Amino acid sequence: MADTFGSAAALLALRSPENPVVCVRPHLIEARARKVVTAFPGDVLYAVKCNDTPIVLEALWRGGVRHFDTASIGEVRLVRRLLPQARCHFMHPVKSAEAIAEAYHRHGVRRFVFDHEDELAKIVAATDRARDLELFLRLAVPGQGSLLSLTGKFGVERDEAVRLLRRARGMAAELGLTFHVGSQCVDPEAFERAIAIAADVAHAVGGVEHLDVGGGFPALYKGDEPEFEAFVTSIVGAVVAHGLTCRLQCEPGRLLVADGASVLTRVELRRGRSLYLNDGVYGNLAELKWIGPQFPIRLVRPSGPVDGEIEDFDLYGPTCDSIDSMPGPHRIVREVSEGDWLEVGMMGAYSNALRTGFNGFTSEAVAIVRDRGWYLDTRRDEPTALAA
Repeated sequence: MADTFGSAAALLALRSPENPVVCVRPHLIEARARKVVTAFPGDVLYAVKCNDTPIVLEALWRGGVRHFDTASIGEVRLVRRLLPQARCHFMHPVKSAEAIAEAYHRHGVRRFVFDHEDELAKIVAATDRARDLELFLRLAVPGQGSLLSLTGKFGVERDEAVRLLRRARGMAAELGLTFHVGSQCVDPEAFERAIAIAADVAHAVGGVEHLDVGGGFPALYKGDEPEFEAFVTSIVGAVVAHGLTCRLQCEPGRLLVADGASVLTRVELRRGRSLYLNDGVYGNLAELKWIGPQFPIRLVRPSGPVDGEIEDFDLYGPTCDSIDSMPGPHRIVREVSEGDWLEVGMMGAYSNALRTGFNGFTSEAVAIVRDRGWYLDTRRDEPTALAA
């Protein structure tokens, strides 16, 4: 179990760490999960790839999440070990036969995704032609409105989807459609466009039992992103408008955990407006490059947070690779200097989950922090009961 501290400053004062530390706030994750589960009219599947830290998974369970989007047999094993009563769904469109067989026969997984005829045949064969399969077809949908588009790798177009669903009907107890509009989507209408495509396919095959609207719901990094309820309204409206009567599920990742953690990283050198850190793109801070400079950052010392005049900075990670850079403007207190610690807020998603040991720089340090999350102060939809 990770050590617990009242704040990041207390952690620095009591432990004097040399390496980066991921500061998890389980009470925030639990509150966020409860809010999302309450708002969505269907099953909420947590996308385990977003952050598979046991502390995080257990907090989600306490918040009411009972279903998990597992994209590998490793994730299935982890969830089944930590949360034996949870339901795992194998939502990756491409899997090995061995992974499918273990998931079905040893871990009770019944829901599998496919987007190719050979993958469908593989699932059927690996499960010994089971009659209780729940097979979901991945659709190709536009990626407009998302900060990170996920188009191109997975999903099939309308006519191929109809053909594959008709073929799968005789092999499954229940059928479903699934799609993903892209990561950090800030346009609720993206879900309406995708549901229109799904409805066309569903009606062409006489209906399906399930519709999975995927993930992509945004975390409130800047605070002006649409709230989850706006997406729910768009989803429900589109389902009704297109005459779908199937059961719903969604697969949020960053929405559930982004505001549940921060990262402490030390400044190793200041060169003008460039700060060289002991964490970076190959560590816990990849999102600062791929999502961009929209994460709240504060200067914190063992004595507490430091206020002052703000300046724009570029950030660089510790490796010798020039790719290990996080261009600004990152808004940080001007007096920051070597030896100071920065706490990057809203880092529960795709932080330690993407960490590598490249160039010999790595840190697996995780701590529990019980404060209310300073980075929530400017957010509009702060969940209730956040205080520890």
